[in-house]
Amino acid sequence: MTPHGTLYLLPVPLSEAPEALLTLSPRLLDRFRQLSFFVVETPKTARRLLKQIDHPLPIAQLTLSPLTRETPTTQLESLLAPLRQGQGLGLLSDAGCPAIADPGARLVNAAHAAGFRVVPETGPSSLLLGLMASGLEGQRFTFHGYLPAPEIARNARLVELEKRSWAVQETQAFIETPYRNEALFASLCRTLHATTQLCVARDLTGPREWIRTAPVSEWQRHPHPDLHHFPTLFLFLARAPGRGE
Repeated sequence: MTPHGTLYLLPVPLSEAPEALLTLSPRLLDRFRQLSFFVVETPKTARRLLKQIDHPLPIAQLTLSPLTRETPTTQLESLLAPLRQGQGLGLLSDAGCPAIADPGARLVNAAHAAGFRVVPETGPSSLLLGLMASGLEGQRFTFHGYLPAPEIARNARLVELEKRSWAVQETQAFIETPYRNEALFASLCRTLHATTQLCVARDLTGPREWIRTAPVSEWQRHPHPDLHHFPTLFLFLARAPGRGE
């Protein structure tokens, strides 16, 4: 009988600040240290983390296989090779939980299709932390990942999502590449209705963490927050008549 290993989904810190390591539980750190095989989004980022958590093996002895959006589907089988040898395999994103707005979801799907055991470990998630802190609807929400980058397409998508939010009272959540945060924030303030509740959650668990929820009309009246180069989660909820403003 061919031995089967387990695919472990390993959350990593949301911030590069040293204190962000405190968001990783002892159980999660133990899991990291027990594994020798990893599939990672960026090997350089993964090596830095494994050094920071004092992995007992020399980094050169660990196998770090990259998985990006450009990785051909035909290569997924080879990435699962340690599992067929009965080894444990860790899946890492660059930040937060793997397989959420992350190419790792493809590997998880392939592992299920091949019959391997998949174990999600608990750890920091910008989506859940931001939703918790937003005060918006937490029972009905949709995470859209990234919105279109071109301004016209982005604004059209925001109009569409606001209509959806209004119709079913559902929080809409999304992220952006940090250097485009300010362009997205400007689009939100220009495009959304004045009474729509908008939450900006910047640098979650990091030293510059900042979270605020307010109507779009209030965001328009005050200086914009500094979002340049900070990982940021955006959420909004369009208020129906009789619910809030």
